[in-house]
Amino acid sequence: MSQPTASRRYLTTPIYYASGEPHIGHAYTTFLADALARYHRQAGGDVFFLTGTDEHGQKIQEEARRRGIAPMELCDAMAERFQEAWGDLGISYDRFIRTTEPEHQAVVQAFVQRLMDRGYIYDAEYEGWYSVHEERFFTEKELGPNRTDPIAGRPVERIREKNYFFRMSAFQDDLIQHIQENPEWIFPEKRRNEVLGFLQNPLSDLSISRPRSRLAWGIPLPFDEEHVTYVWVDALINYLTASGAIDPGKPPEQQGFDDVEGSWWPADLHLIGKDILTTHAVYWPTLLMGAGLPLPRRILAHGWWVVGETKMSKSLGNVVDPLALQGEFGSDAVRWFLLREMPTGEDASYTPERFLTRYEELANVLGNLSSRVTSMVARYQNGRIPSEVNGRGLENQITTALDQVHTSMHSLRVNEALAAAMELARAANGYVETEEPWSLARQDGKEDELAETLASLLRSLLLLAALLLPVMPGKMKELVSSLGLSQVPTIEEAQRLPLHQLAVEKAPPLFPRIED
Repeated sequence: MSQPTASRRYLTTPIYYASGEPHIGHAYTTFLADALARYHRQAGGDVFFLTGTDEHGQKIQEEARRRGIAPMELCDAMAERFQEAWGDLGISYDRFIRTTEPEHQAVVQAFVQRLMDRGYIYDAEYEGWYSVHEERFFTEKELGPNRTDPIAGRPVERIREKNYFFRMSAFQDDLIQHIQENPEWIFPEKRRNEVLGFLQNPLSDLSISRPRSRLAWGIPLPFDEEHVTYVWVDALINYLTASGAIDPGKPPEQQGFDDVEGSWWPADLHLIGKDILTTHAVYWPTLLMGAGLPLPRRILAHGWWVVGETKMSKSLGNVVDPLALQGEFGSDAVRWFLLREMPTGEDASYTPERFLTRYEELANVLGNLSSRVTSMVARYQNGRIPSEVNGRGLENQITTALDQVHTSMHSLRVNEALAAAMELARAANGYVETEEPWSLARQDGKEDELAETLASLLRSLLLLAALLLPVMPGKMKELVSSLGLSQVPTIEEAQRLPLHQLAVEKAPPLFPRIED
């Protein structure tokens, strides 16, 4: 697999459908992308982090009609809602894209025209079972005996109409070969195996249009104004639009399809939920092959959040609002819970009890360490570590934590990286109990040993702030402000920053304990 240079990373979330409010599922994907983006920035990388809203299609058209407003009015309101939510939750995206933007619409039309010019689009009559909710056709085999869509279990309807089709079947063997030759292209491995299993059956061609007589809210095909682009094709192309690779204002030979040099394409990582794996790991790469463009370098398909034992679903009324949790516990605690609790790629359960357990971990381990170390340095050293002190008492634990965090983040196991950082905090708390700085402070002749002990603890605290910045940026800034720093250092800076330059004050509680 071609690997990106260490200095450039293009990370994407799915663009979220603008027919409903942000919920904990949206928040998890976005927090995960944000943590990876912040981590690579911490390592000195040049990062481009994309998110946004998907604003075309039948669901938007019908939801707007239900509310008695124009589709664009609904899209404007929901895009603003998502941007406000990501602002409240501290998401550090570089670009928020909307599929109603003129630039995106022009790129979509250039893309489908490219497929047409290369002979990969044809028109035909089609009859099949269509799900309005999923905005796609399903085969009899996919529907099963109950004749409901296999994703959300919703009813389908029989539709016969003229569509334009992309010759997706022409790229089945190429896609299988790509997946087999690049075993890490889809993460985790079981999702890769699911895609390979799907590709064991003949791949159908993909309907890429809907007649305007049935669906007016979409991007018209450049070669037939009576059809709009299928919303999934429209949505997937957003990654390309934001990359800057395609300039539809230029002549076809200069649009970028034959040379993406200087743009952000290909994406280094698409982060998605497992329910949209097929569209990203089958539809999207074959469309790119048809256009003659490089494939994204990696796809991460994470699991679902369940409430207790039930999948979180708007229709079931059990969707958890991340902003409600943020209002009570702060956004960093919400970020910590979601990224610490879900093993990357697996399902995870939200319950109030599990949330409080993870919050108490922050309060009792990291918060406790912060309070103890800053209090003792302020009290016993007047907030200053002597310049000749090295602070190497926890060197082995720090080295282990750094190795584990770097390995886990690069292998996309973010929850394991956070566990490794928390293990360092536990080791530092254990070091306090073993070395007993308060006892050393009462003994004559123990001044050097006391300074060395506190310096070791301070170094671990500084490293923890750098390691945990990607998941808790607000709280880590609070922590280092108690050390006399205006911003959180990079991981490299935290390892070599002279401790005598810090001016330490007793830190207020980072995570106040919850009494009830």
